[in-house]
Amino acid sequence: MTSITPAPQTVPVLGFRQNLAQFSLLVLVTAFVGGMVGLERAILPLIAEREFGLVSKSVILSFIVGFGFVKAFTNLAAGRFSDRIGRKGLLVAGWIVGLPVPFLLMWAPSWGWITVANLLLGINQGLCWSTTVIMKIDLVGPQRRGLAMGLNEFAGYFAVAITALASGYIAAAYGLRSAPFYLGIGIAAAGLFLSIFFVRETHGHARHEAKGQGGAVSVPFKGIFTLTSWRDRNLFSCSQAGMVNNLNDGMAWGLFPLFFAAANLSVERIAILAATYPAVWGVCQLFTGALSDRVGRKWMIACGMWVQAGGIGLIAAASSFSPWMTGAVLLGVGTAMVYPTLLAAIGDVVHPSWRASAVGVYRLWRDAGYALGALLAGIIADALGIVWAIAAVGVLTLASGLVVALRMSETLAERKTRGGN
Repeated sequence: MTSITPAPQTVPVLGFRQNLAQFSLLVLVTAFVGGMVGLERAILPLIAEREFGLVSKSVILSFIVGFGFVKAFTNLAAGRFSDRIGRKGLLVAGWIVGLPVPFLLMWAPSWGWITVANLLLGINQGLCWSTTVIMKIDLVGPQRRGLAMGLNEFAGYFAVAITALASGYIAAAYGLRSAPFYLGIGIAAAGLFLSIFFVRETHGHARHEAKGQGGAVSVPFKGIFTLTSWRDRNLFSCSQAGMVNNLNDGMAWGLFPLFFAAANLSVERIAILAATYPAVWGVCQLFTGALSDRVGRKWMIACGMWVQAGGIGLIAAASSFSPWMTGAVLLGVGTAMVYPTLLAAIGDVVHPSWRASAVGVYRLWRDAGYALGALLAGIIADALGIVWAIAAVGVLTLASGLVVALRMSETLAERKTRGGN
């Protein structure tokens, strides 16, 4: 009887160039993920005021509160289950949940339906963005992690800018609903199609990297949670900076369109301002992620928070288009310095066998910032006015940079100690 020799198993190869095709596909998928949330950036607060007659800023920003909390806890689950069952299935599930979102936004008869749409959008973003981040980290290995995160965040947030601008111009031409959300139908369908038929599982790459560092390390989830949240000073610094970063982004998403509209700007000019911030954020990440691989993480993060604070302060203090545009550019540059660098720093510190779980905990705190920012900004805006709400968030952003400067050490040194270079 002839024996059948099993085919040899392919050993995963780590590296940016070695996995360029799959990495590029994941960059495209991330762009579709960002496009889903970009649909709302310029027009949803205006829909709240003009179509549903909402006056309270806290009520208007409720859609961001629901989105932020759901996305935060979905990130946590995505990170944990990515370590247990793999990445691709969660990515596909996220796109399935996202399919109804544009239809709900188009046809919502009340603001409650808009809130439900954003709960689904939070699940979509938590599953899809978390898994694409983790999969890119898996593929490139330790040496080009900053570059990988820069490309990831560039794709996502440049897509946010493009769809924010496009939806604003479509709204100006055809009305706030339903035409701007037709884009979302195509985006969700394309993301699901690519994820099912072309994206490959990358969990094996993480296991292979773990073998090079002595094999898998068993850490209880409670331990991962407490380390990432507060026990490890570097991970704590990253988690609080990520939270405050998205706290100011939640404020910008909800209040900036209303602030600019109160100054009698047209929908087109509001769309330009709403798109400038994520566009600069997206493009600059092509350089800031890779730069952090050379100059380090700590001061990129601290200085980025301070640049953000300066941009927010300028917007709060100004009363015309040109300084608002300058403030939006500064906010984008500062966020680009911070966003990919935080993810790269976490990748430096944690072991590959529990990296996805740690990223999930970090993204829990980071995206809870959306909800906290919307709550804080709405309460202060209702009590004192929009300008005070914007200024208060700017002060918090400044303080967060100080925490990084005082508490965080340089994580590239830890990566070298663990054999990452």
